[in-house]
Amino acid sequence: MKIRTLLLAMAFSLLLPNAVRADEGMWLLSLIGKNYSDMQRAGFKLTPEDIYSINQSCLKDAIVGLGNAGSPFWHFCTGEIISSKGLMSTNHHCGYGKLQEHSTVEHDYLRDGFWAYTMDQELPNPGLTASILVRMEDVTAKVKEVLTDEMNESDRQAAIDKVSKEIADEAVKGTVYNARVIPMFNGNQFFLFVHIIYKDVRLVGAPPSSMGKFGGDTDNWSWPRHTCDFSMFRIYTAPDGTPADYSKDNVPLQPKHHLPVNAGEINDGDFAMVMGFPGTTDHFLTSYGLEETMNITNKLRYEIRTVKINILREEMAASQATRIKYASKYASCSNYWKYSNEQNKALKALNTMGVKKEVEKEYMDWARTQTNPKYSRALDLIQKGYANRATVEEAQQYLIEGLLSGPESPIFAARVKNTFAHMLEADPKADLTVLQGYIDNFYKDYDMNVDRRLVANLFKYVVDHMNADFCPEFLLKANKKYKGNFDEYAEDLFEKSIFADPEKLAKFMQKPSLRTLEKDPLAKAGNEALEAYRALGSNVDENMQENLERGIRDFTDGILQINDKNGKLMSPDANSTIRLTYGNVMSYDPKDGVSYHYYTTMKGVIEKEDPENSEFNVPTRLKELYAKKDFGRYANKRGEMPTCFITNNDITGGNSGSPVINAKGQLIGLAFDGNSEAMSGDIDFEENLQRCICLDSRYMLWVIDVFAGAKNLIEEMDIVR
Repeated sequence: MKIRTLLLAMAFSLLLPNAVRADEGMWLLSLIGKNYSDMQRAGFKLTPEDIYSINQSCLKDAIVGLGNAGSPFWHFCTGEIISSKGLMSTNHHCGYGKLQEHSTVEHDYLRDGFWAYTMDQELPNPGLTASILVRMEDVTAKVKEVLTDEMNESDRQAAIDKVSKEIADEAVKGTVYNARVIPMFNGNQFFLFVHIIYKDVRLVGAPPSSMGKFGGDTDNWSWPRHTCDFSMFRIYTAPDGTPADYSKDNVPLQPKHHLPVNAGEINDGDFAMVMGFPGTTDHFLTSYGLEETMNITNKLRYEIRTVKINILREEMAASQATRIKYASKYASCSNYWKYSNEQNKALKALNTMGVKKEVEKEYMDWARTQTNPKYSRALDLIQKGYANRATVEEAQQYLIEGLLSGPESPIFAARVKNTFAHMLEADPKADLTVLQGYIDNFYKDYDMNVDRRLVANLFKYVVDHMNADFCPEFLLKANKKYKGNFDEYAEDLFEKSIFADPEKLAKFMQKPSLRTLEKDPLAKAGNEALEAYRALGSNVDENMQENLERGIRDFTDGILQINDKNGKLMSPDANSTIRLTYGNVMSYDPKDGVSYHYYTTMKGVIEKEDPENSEFNVPTRLKELYAKKDFGRYANKRGEMPTCFITNNDITGGNSGSPVINAKGQLIGLAFDGNSEAMSGDIDFEENLQRCICLDSRYMLWVIDVFAGAKNLIEEMDIVR
């Protein structure tokens, strides 16, 4: 084969992510039988029905999507049930927010860890949900019955929403289930997902953050790792087994299936599959979309968040109380701060832009042979659509990262003011109890001095760097009035606002006045930032945006047809629906002269210890147990205490906490990260470099059993070898 032809074939297979490589692809469970022969070749020992079945207990019944009551179908993490009493494991960083909520200076569960040695010590978490798939169904034909090519995008979406609701409502009629129809392949296919969603999920245990976040930002997205990234929860139900809000009368869930926990050997090449709820990928992204991702989204997110990250680091290092208040916020901010930078590095290093452009040439060769001209038009529509919205996308990033999710008090003040106004409009004597609850919850994790610094520095960064045509008027005026001194501006803003200090607001709430709220400078700043963000939409040509959506859908449709003709399997992009990815435990060589082993041990924890660096502190008890080589029954055959391992599974955000399952359906680890060399994976899977970083189940068991002495939890698990 000629070199150019080989290059194009390789490039095309990269865009068609699941065509040729079994280790790539986030597969829908009900269709996994199509992959069965590949899974067997990789070492799988069970049947497709052991993974997904409507009529019998199977692996899907042990996989949990963690969500929030307001959006239970969007899963921020995954968990797995590991006992017949509803005990669930997930990542430490998935439970981090709940640990933070329960922590105080007196009971610092972030610093010290938390363990419930009896069920009555387990802590409730209002709003946290646990979703388990009941069944799924391809309803593409039903949805497409109401669609035509002549529809504009608005009418098309309205028709989809209407028929999807009818399908979902019919699916759950007379049950306690929830259902939703979700589009796949950029709106070319549609699947119904039926879930049972539990609403009483209690915190059971977690190691101290010095173990659960060991390595911090330094080690994030990198290998080798030694992070003990797990926490434990328990799902409760009403006495009759149905979902129920928290009640002392609730009982532990009796699941249809739970995973045995394997404490045996893990070897390079062993079969490994990950089941979970991956968030979003964009494998069908074109070169035009990639340019926006790299040069606008990732670039600006990293640059603006760097300002915020540096302030939070300083303030959290100076005060334990501030560290507790901002721990979860910092973790949320820093994760994709580093991700954005590392992904751009990987995309450049792997020449993903070049790959995408070669793919588009090949696609156009196919499109020109089609009688329907929509395929030939697709890339032109996509190119023009991205070009049309480029300046607006840039402005959005500045407003989102710098104003709307940067400092907290302006948007908080605006929400209180707007909610108060709506309540008074509906009822002049409205009960403000719910609003007061929102206020109290906000100030629990708020520090005025920290937020004042964020306002000063982020507002200045935005006004100095953002296109003035889109910059909110209040910022431009402040810049002129204070001659660029935003420290002085922030001082005045906070001094004059009732929202800067909880005591000021509490006094105001005793005799609230809408007039006072309308004049409040923080509320005005927040509302003007929101108005500027909403106004951006008017700067995007609506027809061009619709054409962009149509172009992406038609381009994806073409790719599906090409693969179908060639008999190649494809999986849809991740969208927070349950998926399975399979492959093997596997070491790798990231660059010339460097080889990475497939597992790490506790020796590496000791080697990385740095008492002067909070990211690498090691608990005294761990060091004592290591010195005695007290590894219980969890050491490997070499006498080492394993900590983490890597596989070539295809994962993304949302997979955090997902079970890593061996060929027999047993839990061998928890997925918790990817590697920086292949951070392009959400856009373009890199088969030689991409790795899933996993906590070894033996390290988790050792911490529960030996380190924490939580024998009660060990006794209810099925531990196998």
